[in-house]
Amino acid sequence: MTTSQRLSQAEFRRVPVKGHTRVRVCVRLRPGVGTGQGQDAPCVRGVDSHSLEILNWRNEMETMKYRFDAFYGEKATQWDIYMGSVQPILCHLLEGQNASILAYGPTGAGKTHTMLGTPDQPGVIPRALRDLLQMTRNATGDEWNYSVSMSYLEIYQEKVLDLLEPSRRDLPIREDHNHHILVPGLTQKEITSFSDFESFFLPASANRTVASTQLNQRSSRSHAVLLVWVRQTQGWPPYARRAAKLCLIDLAGSEDNRRTGNKGVRLKESGAINTSLFVLSKVVDALNQGLPRVPYRDSKLTRLLQDSLGGSAHSMIITNIAPEKRFYFDTLTSLNFAAKSKQVVNKPFTQETLPDMAAAKRPRADSKDAEPEAKRPCLEEDHQPQLEEKPLSALIPLENLKPAVAKRLLHLEALEKEHASHGSFGPPLLNTPRRERQRLVKQLEETKQKLKALQEMEAKAAQNIKPGPAPQLVANPPKKAVVLPLQRVQTPEKTQEDVTVTIIQQKKRGQKRKLIEQTSVSGCENEAPAEWEMALRPDLLARGKENILALLNTGSEKDLMALHRIGKKKARDIVAWRKLHGSFQKVEDFEKVEGVSAKQAVSFIKANILSSLGDLQSLN
Repeated sequence: MTTSQRLSQAEFRRVPVKGHTRVRVCVRLRPGVGTGQGQDAPCVRGVDSHSLEILNWRNEMETMKYRFDAFYGEKATQWDIYMGSVQPILCHLLEGQNASILAYGPTGAGKTHTMLGTPDQPGVIPRALRDLLQMTRNATGDEWNYSVSMSYLEIYQEKVLDLLEPSRRDLPIREDHNHHILVPGLTQKEITSFSDFESFFLPASANRTVASTQLNQRSSRSHAVLLVWVRQTQGWPPYARRAAKLCLIDLAGSEDNRRTGNKGVRLKESGAINTSLFVLSKVVDALNQGLPRVPYRDSKLTRLLQDSLGGSAHSMIITNIAPEKRFYFDTLTSLNFAAKSKQVVNKPFTQETLPDMAAAKRPRADSKDAEPEAKRPCLEEDHQPQLEEKPLSALIPLENLKPAVAKRLLHLEALEKEHASHGSFGPPLLNTPRRERQRLVKQLEETKQKLKALQEMEAKAAQNIKPGPAPQLVANPPKKAVVLPLQRVQTPEKTQEDVTVTIIQQKKRGQKRKLIEQTSVSGCENEAPAEWEMALRPDLLARGKENILALLNTGSEKDLMALHRIGKKKARDIVAWRKLHGSFQKVEDFEKVEGVSAKQAVSFIKANILSSLGDLQSLN
C-alpha cells in the first residue's frame, strides 16, 4: 500500500530536550589488504579508543592526530561498533525524537559491510531493527501503543527512487508545515516482527544500483536510505500521539576516476556521487560557520538529511577509512570531514500532538463521513425532511472533558430535547443547523435567568402587597408609557391569582428614575425589555454580593475573567491589588482597584448580581 510520509495533519507540540546535542562521530579502520609493503603499507595507526594518527604527507617523519567520540581499529567487530555507538541512540525513538546513522567514507572502505554485514556478521541495519522491534513490544502497554513501519529509497544520479516498489519514477522531496522532510508517494510497509522486515528489505536491497569498478567488485552507485517510523498512541486521555523517524543511510563513496577507470555510465554516476558529497561538505561548513543560508536544497541527499545535520535528530556518523598508503588522500579527506562534522549542533525535540477536537466537531468536506451543511429552516421548506445531526456528546467523548463541563453538556442536551418536544421553537433543536442551535440555546439560557429573577419578584410582591383594586397608571401627561406584559412563571405551590409588581423604567442618560406605572401582571409569553430594572429581594441581593466578594478575594486570574466586565488586564489588576492591600471588605471596594471608576464598579456589580442569583437558584 502506497502512502505519504506526512505524520499528521495536526500541529505537533514540540518539547525540547535539555540543551542541544552535538553530532557524534566515530571512525572505523578496516583491515589492510595486500602485501603490506610499498603502496599497501599502512599510513594510519590507532592511539587509543578515541584517537588515531596519520602520516603527514609533507613530512613522513611527522604524524597528524585526530580525536573522535570513538575509534574502532582493525580488530573491532560488528558487535563492538553497534553496541558502542548505535544502540544508545535507539532509546530516543521511544521518546518521540528522531535519530540518524550515516556511513561515510571513500569507495572500498567498508561502508556497506558496516551497515548491512553478512548473515554471520550482521551490520547496523539488521541489529538496529531487531532491537527496535523488541523495544516497542516490551514498551507497549496501557500507557502507549507502538507501531513501526519502513520505507527504503535510493538517490541515483539526483533521482529519488523507491526500492520497495521500483518504478524508476523520480519522487519529489517536500517539507510540511511542521518542517518535517517527507517524500510523497514513497511506499511505506507496516512491520510487526523481524521476519516482516526481512521479507521487505532483502528483495528491496537487490533493487539497489551496484556495479563493478577497478577498486570494488560491488561498488554502490547510489546513496541508500532506510526510513523507519515509530508511532506512539497514548492509551488514555488526552490520547496524545508521538512520531519519530530513524534514518539509516549507506552513502556511496567518493571516487577518483583515474584509479577506478570509470567510463560512460560509470563516469556519469561517479560525477553525481561526488557532487552530492561536495554539497554535503558545504552544508557542514555553513553550519559550523553560522551562515544565514545553508545549501540543503543544492542536492537531493542534503535535502533529505536536513533533519540529521543541524536539525532535530540525534545523529551518528560512522566514518570508514582504509589503512593503505594508496588511499592516503581519500583517508585524509574523510578524516577532515569527520573532524568538522562533530562540531555540528542539532536541536532534538519530542514531537507530540493532541487530537484536534475542532476537526472532530467539523468533518472535512472531502471526508466520507462529512455531511452537507443544512440550510436555515423556513416556511417554504417545512415540508422537506430535516438533516439529522448527532448530539454533542456523540461528537465529543465525555471522558475527555472535565466533570463540570460534561455535566453542563448533558444538561444542555436535556433542555434541547425538552423544548423540541413542546415545539416552542419550531423544528426540534437537534435537527437544526449547529449555528441555529447555538443561538437558540443562548436565548434559552438568558430567558431562564430572567424568569428566575421575575419569580423572586412575584413571590415578594405576593407577600408584601395585600389584594385590592389595581392601582391607576402614573405617568407624565405629555408622554404615554408603553407597558409590555411580563411572562409569569407558575410553580405548583402558587395560585393562578394575579399579583401586583412594581416596575421602574430606566430613563435615558442624565435623567432621574421615575416611577411610571403600577399594574397587575398576568402570565404571558413575552419577556421583560432589557432596559428595565427589576427590584430584587434584599436577602438574595446580599447573598449575591457575598458570592461576588468571595470570588474577588479567592479567585485566580482565570476565575476572575469568568465574571462579567472583567478582562485579562482587570483580572491581573485585581490579583495585584489583593497582594498589596489584602482582601476586599465589601463588593463596593472594587472601585479602589487602579483604573476602575465608581460608575464602572456599579456597572460591574449589577452585571454580575443576576448571574450569581441564577447560580443560587440552581443550587437550591
